[in-house]
Amino acid sequence: MALTLTVYSALMRLARPLLRRKLARRALREPAYGQDVAQRFGDYRDLPPYQPQPGVPLVWVHAVSLGETRAAAILVRELRERIPALRLLLTHGTATGREEGRKLLLPGDIQVWQPWDDTAAVRSFVQRFRPVIGILMETEMWPGLVAGCKARHIPLMLVNARLNAKSHRGARQLGWLSRPAYRALSAVLAQTELDAARLRDLGAPVRAVLGNLKFDVQVDARLLARGRAWRDSQARPVLLLASSREGEEALWLDAVKRQVAAAQWLIVPRHPQRFGEVRALLEGAGLSVSCRSQWGQEPASIPEPADVWLGDSMGEMHLYYGMAHAALLGGSFAPLGGQNLIEAAACGCPVVMGPHTFNFAQAAEASIDAGAALRAAGIGDAVAQALQLAGDALRQQAMARAATVFAESHRGAASATAQLVAAELRKAGEDARDEAGGSAGPLTR
Repeated sequence: MALTLTVYSALMRLARPLLRRKLARRALREPAYGQDVAQRFGDYRDLPPYQPQPGVPLVWVHAVSLGETRAAAILVRELRERIPALRLLLTHGTATGREEGRKLLLPGDIQVWQPWDDTAAVRSFVQRFRPVIGILMETEMWPGLVAGCKARHIPLMLVNARLNAKSHRGARQLGWLSRPAYRALSAVLAQTELDAARLRDLGAPVRAVLGNLKFDVQVDARLLARGRAWRDSQARPVLLLASSREGEEALWLDAVKRQVAAAQWLIVPRHPQRFGEVRALLEGAGLSVSCRSQWGQEPASIPEPADVWLGDSMGEMHLYYGMAHAALLGGSFAPLGGQNLIEAAACGCPVVMGPHTFNFAQAAEASIDAGAALRAAGIGDAVAQALQLAGDALRQQAMARAATVFAESHRGAASATAQLVAAELRKAGEDARDEAGGSAGPLTR
C-alpha cells in the first residue's frame, strides 16, 4: 500500500502544472478560481496562524461543490446544536461551493480550498489545521487525504454517502487504490441500502443507512410565498426548467418549438457562469428574455412579461419552485445523472424528470411512487407532460400535496447523522486526551 500511495502521490505531484493551467482558464470566466491558488497546494501563508483551544474542537467538513455544500449546511446546523463550541474548517473544490459555503461561517471558522491530493499538500493541510475529525460529503474520496488523516490519527467519516453503478464499477477497476482508501475510513453513513451494498463491496465500514440529508432542508417560507404570489399573478401557467445543465436548454428549445406561448417558461441554469451564455442562446432563438436580476427585490413587484424568465440569481431556488406549477428536472435529459429533486418536493412543486436520474435513483423512483413526480422518455415528452399537468388544476394540486408529504415523510437523516458524528467526535476527543494525559472540557451537550 505504501508503494501504491507513493506512485499515486508522485503522479498527482506531476499533475500540478495541469491543475494550475486549468484553474487559470476557468478564472477567465469565474475569477474565484484565480483566488488563493496557493492554498490548493498547501501554502497557507496568507492566513493567520491557527491555535487550537482546549474544549473547542475544529471539525473539518469537505463539500466539493454547490450540492454537497447545501447538504453540509443542513448537517452543520445540527452539529452546532449538539456541539456549541464547534469551530468549522470548511473546504471546497469549486467556486460555487466556496461561495455557498461562506454562508455557513461564524467568527473563528476557517474556509480554504481543498488541498491537491499529493503527499506534500495533504501533509501541509493536516499539520496546519489538525482537525479533531474530518467529514467528507457524499462521494468525495481522495486516497491521499484519507492516508494523510490516518497517519495523524484523525478519524474520517463519509456521510450522506452515495455511489452510483458507474462509479462503483470504476472504483472496482481501480481497487488497488480505492479499496485501501475506503477501508481506512472510520465510518460511512450511506443514503440507501443499495449505496451501502456498493460501498461495503469496496471495503467501506458502513455504520448505518440514514437516508438523504437534503430531505431536512428548511424551506424559506418568505421566498416560497413570494414565488407563489408572482405565479398567481400570471394569466398563463408557469413551468420551470430547474438546474439545467449544458446542452439541455438547446434540447428544450427544440422541444417547445411553437409551444413557447402555451406557458410562461422559467429557466434556471445550474451554474452561474452560464447565465450569460443561456441568455444569449435564448435571444439568438428569437425569444424575449426577462432576467431575475432586473426584477428588483420588492415583494409587490411582478416579473416583466417575456417569452422566458431567466433565473440568474443564487440562493433563490425556493422562490423559483414557488413560482412554478411544475418543474422539469435539469441534468436528467442528458446523461448527467439528474439534479436534486428533493428541494422541489419540499417546496410542493411537482417534478417531471427525464430518463437519466442515476445520481438519485432511489429518491427518483420513490417520488414517482408517491405521486410527486412523473417520468418522461425525453425532454419533448417532459414538455408535453408538464403542459398537461399545468392545464389540470386538480391533478396539479394533488401532485403538489403529494410532493410535500413525500418530502416530509423522509426527514430525519440530519439528526441521526449529527448524533453519530458527535459520538465519533467524543471518542476522538477522549483518545486525544488519553494520549496527552490531560483533560479538557466537554465537547458536546
